Amino acid sequence: MSTSGINIKNSWQLRKTIWVYIILSITAIAVNNLYALFGHGVHSAAMTWMFLYPLIGGGLGYFLIERLMPAIIHTGGYRLFYNLYNSGIATLTAGSFLKGILEIAGTTSPYTICFYIVGLLLAVAGLVILIYNTQVGDGS
Repeated sequence: MSTSGINIKNSWQLRKTIWVYIILSITAIAVNNLYALFGHGVHSAAMTWMFLYPLIGGGLGYFLIERLMPAIIHTGGYRLFYNLYNSGIATLTAGSFLKGILEIAGTTSPYTICFYIVGLLLAVAGLVILIYNTQVGDGS
């Protein structure tokens, strides 16, 4: 396989991930607006700003990876980074959504902080693995 074929495949995979996160951000905005219609004028900052997790954490994060280190896809720990990081972004977004629902309903839960803690831990663990792989390399 030629080197140019690998670069095109890397670029396509990363761009696909970026577009998925942009679509998820738009979906989060739409969900917030739809929920606001039935919220009787009550709004929640957690739900209003939940689109930022997939937009900044996902879309911008993978855009930077595509621009700065597109060959990282072929390192041994990339898949582990990908799974941990995406799970972290999903957990943060879901936690923000749940907190928003509870705020609009006029109640709270001590468990919503767990979403933020676990989401941050997953995302940071993924980033640590990514940084480790860029420093150490694949070893092959």
